[in-house]
Amino acid sequence: MVNVTKYYEDLTVMQLNREGPRAYYIPYSSEGTAFSKKRGHSPFYQNLNGTWKFQYYSSVNNVVDGFYEEATDVSSWDDLTVPSCWQVNGYDKNHYTNANYPFPCDPPFVPNENPAGTYVTEFNVSEKWDNKSKYIVFEGVNSCFYLWINGKFVGYSQGSRMPSEFDISTFVQRGKNRIAVMVLKWCDGSYLEDQDIWRFSGIFRDVYLLARDLSHIKDVFLKQTLSEDFKSGILNCEIDTIGSTEILTILKDTNGNIIANEKSNISGKGNIILQVKEPILWNAENPYLYNLFIYIGNEVLHFNTGFRRVEIKAGIFTVNGKAIKLKGVNRHDSHPELGQTIPINHMKKDLMLMKSHNINTIRTSHYPNDPRFLDLCDEYGFYIVDEADLECHGVDNTGDFHMLTKNQHWEKAFLDRAIRLVERDKNHPSVIIWSLGNESGYGINHITMAKWTKHRDDSRLLHYEGAAEIYKGSTEVGCLDMESRMYPSVQFIEEYSNKNENKKPLFLCEYCHAMGNGPGDLKDYWDIIYKSPKLMGACVWEWCDHGIKTTTTVGKEFYAYGGDFGDNPNDGNFCLDGLVYPNRQPHTGLLELKKIIAPVKALAVDLSKGEIKITNLYDFIDLSHLSLVWNIERDGIVVEQGEICDLTIPAGKSEILYLGYKLPQTSDSNYFLTVSFIQNKNTLWQERGYEVTFEQFQLPVEKIRETKNEDVSDIKVVQKEHLVTIEGFDFCHTFDLYSGGFVRITKNNMNFISAMPKFNIWRAPIDNDRNIKSKWIEEGYDRAVMHVYNSKIYNLTETSVDIVLDFSLGGYSKLPILHGNAIWSITGTGEISLSTKVKVREELLFLPRFGLQLQLPKSNEEVEYFGNGPHESYVDKCQSVKKGRYLTTVDNMFENYLVPQENGSRYDTEWCTITNELGMGLKFTSSENFSFNASHYTPEDLTAAKHPHELQKRKETVINIDYKISGVGSNSCGPQLLDKYRLNEKEFEFTLKIIPLFKED
Repeated sequence: MVNVTKYYEDLTVMQLNREGPRAYYIPYSSEGTAFSKKRGHSPFYQNLNGTWKFQYYSSVNNVVDGFYEEATDVSSWDDLTVPSCWQVNGYDKNHYTNANYPFPCDPPFVPNENPAGTYVTEFNVSEKWDNKSKYIVFEGVNSCFYLWINGKFVGYSQGSRMPSEFDISTFVQRGKNRIAVMVLKWCDGSYLEDQDIWRFSGIFRDVYLLARDLSHIKDVFLKQTLSEDFKSGILNCEIDTIGSTEILTILKDTNGNIIANEKSNISGKGNIILQVKEPILWNAENPYLYNLFIYIGNEVLHFNTGFRRVEIKAGIFTVNGKAIKLKGVNRHDSHPELGQTIPINHMKKDLMLMKSHNINTIRTSHYPNDPRFLDLCDEYGFYIVDEADLECHGVDNTGDFHMLTKNQHWEKAFLDRAIRLVERDKNHPSVIIWSLGNESGYGINHITMAKWTKHRDDSRLLHYEGAAEIYKGSTEVGCLDMESRMYPSVQFIEEYSNKNENKKPLFLCEYCHAMGNGPGDLKDYWDIIYKSPKLMGACVWEWCDHGIKTTTTVGKEFYAYGGDFGDNPNDGNFCLDGLVYPNRQPHTGLLELKKIIAPVKALAVDLSKGEIKITNLYDFIDLSHLSLVWNIERDGIVVEQGEICDLTIPAGKSEILYLGYKLPQTSDSNYFLTVSFIQNKNTLWQERGYEVTFEQFQLPVEKIRETKNEDVSDIKVVQKEHLVTIEGFDFCHTFDLYSGGFVRITKNNMNFISAMPKFNIWRAPIDNDRNIKSKWIEEGYDRAVMHVYNSKIYNLTETSVDIVLDFSLGGYSKLPILHGNAIWSITGTGEISLSTKVKVREELLFLPRFGLQLQLPKSNEEVEYFGNGPHESYVDKCQSVKKGRYLTTVDNMFENYLVPQENGSRYDTEWCTITNELGMGLKFTSSENFSFNASHYTPEDLTAAKHPHELQKRKETVINIDYKISGVGSNSCGPQLLDKYRLNEKEFEFTLKIIPLFKED
């Protein structure tokens, strides 16, 4: 057993011999290399990433003492890439849990069988580093580690997602050196790291050496202030040095022009003041960065800095004096193959996607990200809610959510996390709010964190949702600058905004749970947020699905979630709750968010004259970077189009534009105007031509119905026992009176159905149905079958016939869910009309859907429709789609969620056809627009499968034509589905026309 002191269960020890926290920077040798931000260009930087020797132990008790000694032979050990996470490399097991500790809750103690990993590698120290101080930096190690160099113990550190720096000058020598590290899976700090994520371990961020002059800068705090009118600024460079030295500071603009420079001798702590006249202000829309170069001895430090002021005025959140809205997401560090080890290009991809979808805010849930991520946020332009590595959600299971934060024995551990967060990230203009962590109760320890943070940095705001009064923690909340809530209802935020006694702005740090097919209530929130000055914005939970890419026993790839690795306790697929898939393919929910928070809006003024009102919802920039492209479609075909290139509408202003089109007075067609706002220049995140947003309007053309003098052939109706055959000129349909449905629908002897059409109320539960589906199942919604009370031929003429039936739908052991009357009408054209009246049992919950389900034979792959597209839409998730005529396939309508569920519906459809490639099939229309989807899976298929690879694709095409389908909401974690989006009607009528057709005719 390795002979080490058990610091990992000692609340008085956060570290041993670790350097004090400081701002992130790398020393360079010249201004040019410093400006490049390429760390490898610095002669004072040495990367230790790479292949290390590694040994995994299921318990620290099994680690062999002396593994860290210089003479120990580690050649037989495994090779492991640093940085990386053990679990995604085959050690231990992948384990996902949300709020539950994966060990007994007995703080500060962790299990005796505490897994450990030992690392050893060798590195060389250049003779050029002689007479320099030498440091080693670990950017992130989960959860704690012991460090040896050349067989000598250097120190200890915990706090997984913050850097640990050690002065190793007396431990290293010129030439070859050996480093040994022992990492433990758990420590007492693990009680404060109970975030909703996969529980990874190891050296998961970069490791590197720094060589410093004996007299050098230890820390820099760039404190910027602005005059009240923003016409002048001061950059106070608060510098902490080791030794006495002359320091030169040069501030340059983006063009390389020197704005200010000062020189000063500093010993210990001192200040250099730089005056800036008429500074260009930093904001997320125009992230203007000045370049500060600090010269000291042989070193040059480079910092990007931005002038901006964040404050609350009369209860309103402002940046640079303007009230703004935070349009955000919560983002975990997550990679489908690397776990929490995030490559720089992966960070960029996330940010490019966010900017492309009009997101301006990121909450770093629930820990500090890689420091380079914040560099990128400064550059791309994001408002950052920077969160401490602190969540002790698991104590809630003890019955006392505030158990640790009210216990002053834990004060040092809590405060350590605030200090290291603030000190590392204090120079980033993108960081506008400090967050004290997440879901950890609220008490004296949080208050201590808040007071220290306010004293250290009063230029930013302070957030902590756990102080909400609903948690019944401490009532001392004056140190917090805002009210914050998770998943409040729309009603709650509206009521909050209307109460005069609420003096602080409200921030929704989490809302609209984006799990699976959702969220569906975004517009409802933003209608209120835009309207109320007290509502400062909101962050969707969350950015990405945290699926782990893995393979089945037969080699089929899929994204795994909690429980797939035999991990317990686990929270199943609750880690799949993002706006993008693990591979960063957007969910349709992200497209919905993009539209709803778009920075430009268009409203109709007088569409008959082509007048529309354009409103610039940007806070700081005009619309000169956008062009307006418009087109008019007649039944989905473009008939007129135009472009306006010179949009110069200032931020927050509106203008009325005249598009100059001409419309007919009457028509038998639908006319729609689509106005798109297109980037007219390249940006960091998208190329010229990218659509930022759009609006669509139905044009005021009086609709006249074309009268068709259609010859209706005679029909022949023959009943043989329970089967009724209706035969016409080119069709022959057969209806089963016993079962209450058609068994054949034909044209030219081609049968278009492979199973009897049936009424259907079930949808494969979406993730946001998780809280309601058990009640649906209890009432038999999932197993409802039709009972036919009576059916008969009625109203027979030479050219038409009606078949009338009374029916119910119900599941075993339960009363019928609904009763209905259906009239099927068949005419000599071969068309089939359905008219049904339904009465739902009064006391029942809302229905998932109501409609007709059909199965079409193999090869019916082509889908054409007039309705919303090109992607799925629902009654509460339809802002991002455009009304038009779409031609697609059954496969392309399928949205492949990582847990199979209801998907692919098209809301507000006027008509649709499902045919083979030759155009032979069925057309569906209704007097009222409907929802439909086409799939190779039944709702029951989707319900039964837990992963996409478990689905068995049917050759048949399954069609659901729905009178209505309930909305998707966000009730997997958020409030219940709003009443207006529920199929809650107790009586309703549904009409549908089914037309056998050959489209080419």
